[in-house]
Amino acid sequence: MNFDSADAITISTAVRQGKASAVEVTKTALARIAARNNQLNCFTAVTAEAALADAARIDEEIAQGNNPGTLAGVPFAVKNLFDIAGLTTLAGSKINAEKPIATQDATAVAKLKQAGAVLVGALNMDEYAYGFVTENFHYGATHNPHDLQRVAGGSSGGSAAAVAAGLVPLTLGSDTNGSIRVPAALCGVFGFKPTYGRLSRAGVALFSSSFDHIGPFARSVQDIATVFDVLQGEDDRDPICTKRLPELVLPQLKQDISDIRIAIATDYFTQGAELEALAAVQKVADALNVSEHMTIPEAHRARAAAFVITASEGATLHLENLRSRPQDFDPATRDRFLAGALIPSSWYLQAQRFRRWYRDRIREVFQNVDVILAPTTPISAPLIGQQTMILDGEEILIRPHLGLFTQPLSFIGLPVLSIPIQRLNALPLGVQLIAAPYNEALILRVAAALEIKGVISAPVV
Repeated sequence: MNFDSADAITISTAVRQGKASAVEVTKTALARIAARNNQLNCFTAVTAEAALADAARIDEEIAQGNNPGTLAGVPFAVKNLFDIAGLTTLAGSKINAEKPIATQDATAVAKLKQAGAVLVGALNMDEYAYGFVTENFHYGATHNPHDLQRVAGGSSGGSAAAVAAGLVPLTLGSDTNGSIRVPAALCGVFGFKPTYGRLSRAGVALFSSSFDHIGPFARSVQDIATVFDVLQGEDDRDPICTKRLPELVLPQLKQDISDIRIAIATDYFTQGAELEALAAVQKVADALNVSEHMTIPEAHRARAAAFVITASEGATLHLENLRSRPQDFDPATRDRFLAGALIPSSWYLQAQRFRRWYRDRIREVFQNVDVILAPTTPISAPLIGQQTMILDGEEILIRPHLGLFTQPLSFIGLPVLSIPIQRLNALPLGVQLIAAPYNEALILRVAAALEIKGVISAPVV
């Protein structure tokens, strides 16, 4: 069996049926990582010994006739802001490398292990998750598997690139203003940000507590749905984690979508983008026979308010080190945090008031539509080190512009899936499927229908 391009469900089925061993699968993944990570720089730590021990235990469970879980033998890795027992949680920083090792796994890591998945390591990211490119000042840039001269996106760049390159079929990342969706789009994989509070963040180093989500990357809708179902459930370790009972999505994937009202976001979501990004949205709309257009009101103000809140909350977490160890930050991250520390409290309070108002306006939007289509990023992956580009005759800063279409949606915690649009002889792009809170099943049903039609795919590169 060729594990390089196999998705998680294919691997787990083979392992549970005895057609492959978890140890064999894990050794193959570790060999791929060893062969390609020097080129891609996805991993900051590889947990080979622990992974092989976990895989051996899974094989023993199967030999004894037990069910080791839905994800039996599936290799996975996580952004290095997730606690992994026995490793120091870097969060992409030099300063955190001096902290003690984690004594227990983050809840999400533990749940995947309980489902039989095998953790093989931790992944590169922007320092403290503050960025959209994963050009890490301390640990180096992660390279896009589609073109090694280009960024993988961020801040979960290692997570997206590892899946796109077939190093592992599943990874976890975090999303504050687009940190799952941006790298998913630029690397051509699926990246899912569920509703704010839907999945536990316990054991995750936060950037902005009132924004941060966790979610999976994968190369198929079925894998995304499977991981989402495994990770659902309340957790007292995370005070914002929902008390809602799990609502399993996997059994719903093949349901008819003709009753789902879908529309294309216009106005703000058609401005500041290259034509190819808008063409990607239209390709999806054509496949779904969607012609209705709609406006998400005040999206530009939502993005501005998101900047204020995240910069302020992020700076607050790092004030002590900003005062005592400014030289140990990435200079770009340090300067953004310092700017956030200087934001007047009145601005922060006004941004939060606007946030409540904006949430009510979006509730009104979803009275008339179920799923909204929008570009994920306004451009495909820029070159590593590229700071500016010309768009519509204007020179723009690339890094903040990558979050143009993701930030207004994180602002009120909407569930969003970035789906990959592969293009002949061109870099991939992403399209966002957006729904009202707790309507993840609608998004994934639409994505599954598009996958069956062959409109979206995430091949190994």
